Amino acid sequence: MTATVTPTTGHKAGKKEKTDNGGARGPRLPRIPDRIRQGGLPYLLLLPAVVLELLIHIIPMVIGIWVSFRQLTQFFIRNWGNSPSAGLDNYRIAIDFDAPIGQALLHSFLVTCAFTVLSVGLSWLFGVAAAIMLQENFRGRSVLRTIFLVPYALPVYAAVITWAFMFQHDNGIINHVLHDQLGLTDQPSFWLIGNNSFIALVVVSLWKSWPFAFLMLMAALQNIPRDLYEAASIDGAGIWQQIRKITLPSLRPVNQVLVLVLFLWTFNDFNTPYVLFGKSAPEAADLISIHIYQSSFVTWNFGSGSAMSVLLLLFLLLVTAVYLFFTSRGRKGSDA
Repeated sequence: MTATVTPTTGHKAGKKEKTDNGGARGPRLPRIPDRIRQGGLPYLLLLPAVVLELLIHIIPMVIGIWVSFRQLTQFFIRNWGNSPSAGLDNYRIAIDFDAPIGQALLHSFLVTCAFTVLSVGLSWLFGVAAAIMLQENFRGRSVLRTIFLVPYALPVYAAVITWAFMFQHDNGIINHVLHDQLGLTDQPSFWLIGNNSFIALVVVSLWKSWPFAFLMLMAALQNIPRDLYEAASIDGAGIWQQIRKITLPSLRPVNQVLVLVLFLWTFNDFNTPYVLFGKSAPEAADLISIHIYQSSFVTWNFGSGSAMSVLLLLFLLLVTAVYLFFTSRGRKGSDA
């Protein structure tokens, strides 16, 4: 007699797995932690950045907008939540250019515009010239690249403090070179007061800004095929024609972003004039960032200072929107 063995698969013969509704067991549903790990993990990782953005930017900005509608002065610092409402008075005073406060704000705005145009324009010009020059292979190129990037690597406060010492009237190296060594001036100049303060501010801003333009443009030039230059050279194009017909059109997308970033950084620059001149900048170098600081923390009129800050924010948003509209429109036209 032969015994018959029935194979099993880990379950008792004759029994069938059932589900709650009586059918066969389907695929096992993922557990709740698995769902969170798969779908919610990206949001969980972004949560610290969102919290910091709220605490550092969004909430203070909302509070600043609220303060701009209040009569918040030194008399309500301890209980600033109960400061009386000002409505739109702070904005009316700020844009009343016939009154002293409005005239001072307008003057500061015009100084800031002139400072931004000079600083951004010269930074871009120096950056593109240095980037083009260092594209060719020659001895010492890596050393020059490192030297050009030193201002960008230095801390802003250390760099500006160094320039403040260099601009000193009696023992500064600027007057020593211009007056004592080269004899270009009749007497040592005052660089940190008077009209010369604007020149000193532009020089310091240019010194610390143009390496960023140089770095961005140097990286963009690496993506331009060298075959284009070789073909243009064979066709008889000179160096200036190559720059005008090949380099600058190829750099247009990078230049559009670079100019906008430099504009926003320079127009909002507070560290440079504050460290260079202190709490009270000379009239020729009264940038709007310093002017708003004085209106808020020197005269203790936080409502007026907040209104000026909101107006500055609206101006920058408007300029950015117009700039992006025209640059994107030009890009679409060139692509077509």
